[in-house]
Amino acid sequence: MAKYEDENKSEDELKKSYQSTLIPEDKDGEPENEDGSAALTQEDPGKKLELNVSDPASDDPEDEGLEPERSGVTTILIENEMKRSYINYAMSVIVGRALPDARDGLKPVHRRVLFAMKEAGITHDKPYKKSARVVGDVLGKYHPHGDTAVYDTIVRMVQDFSLRYPLIDGQGNFGSIDGDAAAAMRYTEVRMDKIAEEMLVDIDKETVPFMPNYDGSIEEPEVLPAKLPNLLVNGSTGIAVGMATNMAPHNIGEVIDGIFMLIENPDVTIPELMTVIKGPDFPTSAHILGTAGIKSAYMTGRGSLKIRAVAEIQELKKDRQQIIVTELPYQVNKARMIENIAQLVREKVIMGISDLRDESDREGIRVVIELSRGTNPKVVLNQLYKHTQMETTFGVINLALVGGKPKELNLKELLEIYLEYRVEIIQKRTLYDLKKSEERAHILDGLKIALDNIDEVVALIKGSANADEAKQGLMENFSLDEVQSKAILDMRLQRLTGLETQKVLEELEGLVKLIGELRKILENDELKYEIIRNELLELKDKYGDARRTKIVQAASEVRDEDLIHEEEVVVTITNGGYIKRIPLKTYTMQRRGGRGIIGMEMKEEDFVENLFISSTHNYILFFTNLGRLYWEKVYEIPEGSRQSRGKAIVNLLELKEGETINAMIPVKEFDKNHYLLMATRAGTIKKTPLSEFKNPRKAGIIAVTLDEDDELVRVLLTNGKKEVLMVSKKGKAIRFYEEDVRPMGRTARGVRGMTLEGPDDEVVSLDLVDETTTLLTVTENGFGKRTEYSQYPAHRRGGKGVITIITNERNGPVSRVRSVADDDELIFTSADGIIIRIPAKEISIQGRNTQGVRIMNLKPGDTVAGIARIQNGKAEKNLKLTAFNDKEAAEATGAEEEAEAPEGESEGLDEFDELEDLEAADEAEETGETEEDEVEEDEVEEDEVEEDEAEGDEAEEDEAEEIEKE
Repeated sequence: MAKYEDENKSEDELKKSYQSTLIPEDKDGEPENEDGSAALTQEDPGKKLELNVSDPASDDPEDEGLEPERSGVTTILIENEMKRSYINYAMSVIVGRALPDARDGLKPVHRRVLFAMKEAGITHDKPYKKSARVVGDVLGKYHPHGDTAVYDTIVRMVQDFSLRYPLIDGQGNFGSIDGDAAAAMRYTEVRMDKIAEEMLVDIDKETVPFMPNYDGSIEEPEVLPAKLPNLLVNGSTGIAVGMATNMAPHNIGEVIDGIFMLIENPDVTIPELMTVIKGPDFPTSAHILGTAGIKSAYMTGRGSLKIRAVAEIQELKKDRQQIIVTELPYQVNKARMIENIAQLVREKVIMGISDLRDESDREGIRVVIELSRGTNPKVVLNQLYKHTQMETTFGVINLALVGGKPKELNLKELLEIYLEYRVEIIQKRTLYDLKKSEERAHILDGLKIALDNIDEVVALIKGSANADEAKQGLMENFSLDEVQSKAILDMRLQRLTGLETQKVLEELEGLVKLIGELRKILENDELKYEIIRNELLELKDKYGDARRTKIVQAASEVRDEDLIHEEEVVVTITNGGYIKRIPLKTYTMQRRGGRGIIGMEMKEEDFVENLFISSTHNYILFFTNLGRLYWEKVYEIPEGSRQSRGKAIVNLLELKEGETINAMIPVKEFDKNHYLLMATRAGTIKKTPLSEFKNPRKAGIIAVTLDEDDELVRVLLTNGKKEVLMVSKKGKAIRFYEEDVRPMGRTARGVRGMTLEGPDDEVVSLDLVDETTTLLTVTENGFGKRTEYSQYPAHRRGGKGVITIITNERNGPVSRVRSVADDDELIFTSADGIIIRIPAKEISIQGRNTQGVRIMNLKPGDTVAGIARIQNGKAEKNLKLTAFNDKEAAEATGAEEEAEAPEGESEGLDEFDELEDLEAADEAEETGETEEDEVEEDEVEEDEVEEDEAEGDEAEEDEAEEIEKE
């Protein structure tokens, strides 16, 4: 057998043929074997597998040469044959099934359905016909690929949630957005939609080429005339071999405006086109987030669009809210989305949803998501967008067939292809109309000659033996051709009347003008563009509608806090793990000793543990007792009423078992010039740059490494150059410089800050020293005092400190400590949830070794649980003004008792006389305490002198121990 010869075809060339056309069986000029069969490429004979059809057992090429008489057998490389066959199959799928033509935007099956319906006369003004009849016509004449493929195509062309402008008008069940299947084809009925007929206009005027159908019995169009720019208007989706298309639908009015712009300025840029073609317009509406994906798709032919459902938040009774979803992203199955939401709620991925139901009907989509009381609807909505198909991505791939080859197209190329094609259609249509007009004018010329010589013509016809003789006589005597003579013979006698004669002359005159206009159109491209413009204006008037899909700024471009009103709020967290925020204006100012207003309805054995004031736009750093850090925006904390207990913090933070929040720091930004100073219950202190905490994870990060049985107590935001004061439960305080604590990493353990007195002692507070303020110390039983910082001498860190308040049976141990100024306002909370707001200046300034005065009148068994400081009252100017107005109004009544009553709201205090009694008792108690303090002061001072003398030695010993430990 002859040796193999090289076909000179590389793999790249084979790929090009894959992109261009079907590979024929034989190529001209292709080398042939001696027996006349085409030779195939053998790039590496040592590695390629040969298949000998005649003798599979023969492996030796030399043996093959011994059988030249078997001329009908060809040896081929199986790899080349597989490649050739697969490319043929792939191109068949690409060209014949999967990809739309860039000219009419239709795949072959869609084109065949519309053409078959047109041929059967099933137009929009005719009665509906059974879908099975249309399917049968398409199958029998044009599309031999199964009835399911054809009927599914018809169903999609009916669905108004699949196509922006449906091409078929259906009657019956054609499926739903919930994924319900259409009824069987024997039950449904269809007819062409009016807009679909625009795709077929002028198809009978030799405007498009026809090709034989699959069996060669009839012809079908290769492409439709497509007055409608269908590819951009309705888009297309298809998966071929090795490639796919996913083109988005658009608003017909915008697309037509873009074509107008291209006609007026062929050099128009894509950004200029985007001023009129804003972006895709999906049939299910929804919102497109941002323009980056749109710009990419229009510039390159590929882009990724984020589509988000449209939802609104509605208020319900009893502090409840609900989310109403009215529009869904394109191609989202509503029923499946609702099932997904329910599953996420069961798995506790999304918290705060109490009810979920589908209230959609013929009027539109309505999915109701009811929320639990106190749930932040914006947080739930963001979780829905994140975890469900309420926000999806639509990947644009503008791939279509151009000249039979798949090509990715940008926006301008799509418009140019449509425009060029329409110019070609108008050219062919004009040629057809010109030909028909000239033929008609030629006949009318003959009729005019006959009418001008009617007597001679009648005599000639009457004297002729037959029609052929009459025709021949007309041709010879009046210089007519065969067509004209035949038309004269076919003319009815009624045409001889004067009226009919005038009609012939008018028709001839009109045709002469029409022929002139048609010739001008053929010679002038500007006239062709004017015709296209007029046709498109007509389409816009008929089918134009408002844009459904809104293009909004992407979530990354708009910060959530930009949509949140900035205001000062009170944030509280209870021992039971409930958190809420309340507008600061909820609490009005009272005099000290008042009973306050109800700030929260507590569960049994629950109490307020932390309370502070911040702006809704700030970050909150949540430090837990286990030394971990979480952060949230203040506005993400659910807002509640005064009486509501709030929302479980586990719905906001992924806390571990046994982990509770015991420190919260509001910050605006994470910079390197500030530090977080942390104190633990065991007396350890640590300083870490704030910038170390700027990238927390949802599950939290380590803020400080704690020893066993130790907990984080207090965290302060500092500049690294302050003095700090640590206070213990037994009433001791130590003051030292923050610079004594070196900056450490986020996971470091820290160093000793204070030496405690026994295992039952613990650090309760850490505060920054501010000489312009005083140190407020409050005990559990509601007593306290303010002390000037000058009373506290500075020492090295690690000492036991000095006495700051007497912790006897009346006072109880130290509960809370804060730095306050004279013009500050303070909010105190009790374990039972009682809240009182008083000016700081009403609390007496006393020495360190005193018992203090009554600050909060607690019920038996209740204790002080929290303090919040409102610096200088700036956060509540309006509140102060309201309180001042209330006071003036009371004075105007002339009632002196009312003028001394608490300013503002005071629930639970029905009689102002009760307040006077409380204040009188408080003043008497304060006087008695002062005398008792003077009696006890000498004894306390003697003890303090002894402690101060011993403190130096203890500090040196502790410092040596700490150096050894470090």
